Amino acid sequence: MGTTPEGRRAGARDRDNEGRARNARPRDGLGRPLPYDAAGVARQPEGVVRTPPETVTEAQALLDAGKPFHAHEVFEDAWKSGPDEERALWRGLAQLAVGLTHAARGNTTGGARLLRRGAGAIEEWAAGTGHDRPHDLDLPGLARWARTLADDVERGVTVDAGTRAPALRAS
Repeated sequence: MGTTPEGRRAGARDRDNEGRARNARPRDGLGRPLPYDAAGVARQPEGVVRTPPETVTEAQALLDAGKPFHAHEVFEDAWKSGPDEERALWRGLAQLAVGLTHAARGNTTGGARLLRRGAGAIEEWAAGTGHDRPHDLDLPGLARWARTLADDVERGVTVDAGTRAPALRAS
């Protein structure tokens, strides 16, 4: 095997400091890999433990900036590090962010499916707990937003992630 222009062995997998496989290619704002020598968008650090208000604030800022892929990573951290009784909530929110990511990338089927799955997940969590506004999140509004966006995506509406970003908190 030869080497790449970046000095890596052709076919070799990128690894993080712990030796886990991790793609080192830069990413664009929607999380798509770019060539190694391209300028990309800074990645969200993984495994960060945040309070729920910090999670919501950071995710909202990323969504507003048109970076739903990065917001998904923030929600994923909350899902993995938060209390067991909130895991389904954060997982559902991560699905909404990934659905928006796919919709903005032009993946009609995947975007609509994930938006609807995320809407169902947060509604199910709210019904099971009796809380539809945990951490000031507007779960009914988010579910409506997701289903409306899923319908638009299926009708062929082009989605700009920044302009179609949801408001996470209740007004």
